[in-house]
Amino acid sequence: MERRTFAIISHPDAGKTTLTESLLQAAGAVHEAGEVKARGDRRRARSDWMKIEQQRGISVTSSVMTFQRGDILFNLLDTPGHQDFSEDTYRTLTAVDCAIMVIDAAKGIEPQTRKLFEVCRLRNVPIVTFVNKVDREGLSPFALLDEIAEVLQLDVSPQNWPTGIGGLFHGLYDLRRSGLLVADRSDGVVPGRWIATESIEDPAIDTAIPVDAAESLREDGGLALASYPTFDLEAFRQGDLTPVIFGSALRGFGVEQLLDVLADDGPPPQPQPARPAPVDPGESRLTGFVFKVQANMDPNHRDRVAFVRICSGKLERGMKVTNTRIGKPMALHNPITFFARDRELAHGAVAGDIVGIPNHGTLRVGDTLTEKGDVTFTGLPDFAPEILRRVRLGDPLKVKQMRRGLSDLAEEGVIRLFKPALGSQWIVGVIGELQLDVLQTRLDQEYGVALEFEPSPYEVARWIKSDDPALLKKLMETHRSSMAEDQDEVPVLLMRNGWEFGRLQEEWPGITFSAVRERS
Repeated sequence: MERRTFAIISHPDAGKTTLTESLLQAAGAVHEAGEVKARGDRRRARSDWMKIEQQRGISVTSSVMTFQRGDILFNLLDTPGHQDFSEDTYRTLTAVDCAIMVIDAAKGIEPQTRKLFEVCRLRNVPIVTFVNKVDREGLSPFALLDEIAEVLQLDVSPQNWPTGIGGLFHGLYDLRRSGLLVADRSDGVVPGRWIATESIEDPAIDTAIPVDAAESLREDGGLALASYPTFDLEAFRQGDLTPVIFGSALRGFGVEQLLDVLADDGPPPQPQPARPAPVDPGESRLTGFVFKVQANMDPNHRDRVAFVRICSGKLERGMKVTNTRIGKPMALHNPITFFARDRELAHGAVAGDIVGIPNHGTLRVGDTLTEKGDVTFTGLPDFAPEILRRVRLGDPLKVKQMRRGLSDLAEEGVIRLFKPALGSQWIVGVIGELQLDVLQTRLDQEYGVALEFEPSPYEVARWIKSDDPALLKKLMETHRSSMAEDQDEVPVLLMRNGWEFGRLQEEWPGITFSAVRERS
């Protein structure tokens, strides 16, 4: 079976989780995307399995869902939309071949959408754009397309066209296949029937929707066909052009067309950057890399699952692979595949697939697994935190549980953990305040530890390195009171403010102070 491995990116509340549900329903993987719309316990998105996600209605972790449609197996990675979890999102985007960018029709391109798009551009990830909520009042399709083209510097190629926005919405015209999807007004504004047409001028359109809507569709849709470039597969795969699909994730409009675009034009598994050379998906040896570690997906079993993107070869249960970071072999006894919270044993996985490897702390983000230990995947970075806090434990008898919990969540990437060279009070670093809330909640729910935070004397953390070992040692000894190690035992210098950081850079020109560190 062919593979399509993709992520969904968006600003919070643009409808990313709802679109995930609708894609699963359109592919027949769930019978009711209304697990988003239902009441009580059923009002939980399948991709939001963590308790804090269900309580707040947000995604704070990356979920993996695998589903089949026709002769294609789709691997969907649902990423956090909130900017405080951008690091987890960045790592997830290293594991995909394509991304769907969700844009709210009323708001256009929002700040987090733009940030995530820039991450995709760094890796030349092809983008499919889904303009959501066209059944509500919003900007005109032309204004939205022009904004995408101007702000993101992308060629845009609309693949369908709405008959109108908000109250004037009666359906979508498929510009690729010349068909009209009509809204079924008897059952709410939901997709009704497809009407085959010869072109956008076909008289059949006049009998299916109001005359003024048909006239508007012909005028605007015809202008769109003439004004915007036709779809160019090569330009799309190179990241220069984005196909745009208008729709409503909540109502199911445009979702089938979105799946069609992914199936017909989405890239199959691509070569992955590695040392000494990129790994081609056609290679026979098994290779893969860990892009995420998740602790306590099943709180009853204190489990740890490493999410692995398979880059080449075939994974089979029981086979032995080498972790190139530590140079030791390990057996893959119980690899698993995911459907959000549901999981099952993976009996085989090939390039493009995402599998989970249960382990007891032996696998970390960035690790390479291979049948031969002669390759290391690259491009998975750590970012310096923007907020530093000391941790204060309410119950001193729970020091062991606290340290276990902090270490687990640091390896997951929820926080950055610093252990000072002097003193025993650990410091946590995060990108945004919401991560501190998640840390508190998860430590309480998963480890039974009540944790408080207090201000740290430091505002800036940087990894330090130098080509001169003696100079590096001298810096570490001179500023011993400000030295720490991160969870990977890499030296970090903690500084009181940006002014002190600037002064140290001037005083120690032979030292590199890094805000980004590539995992190796």
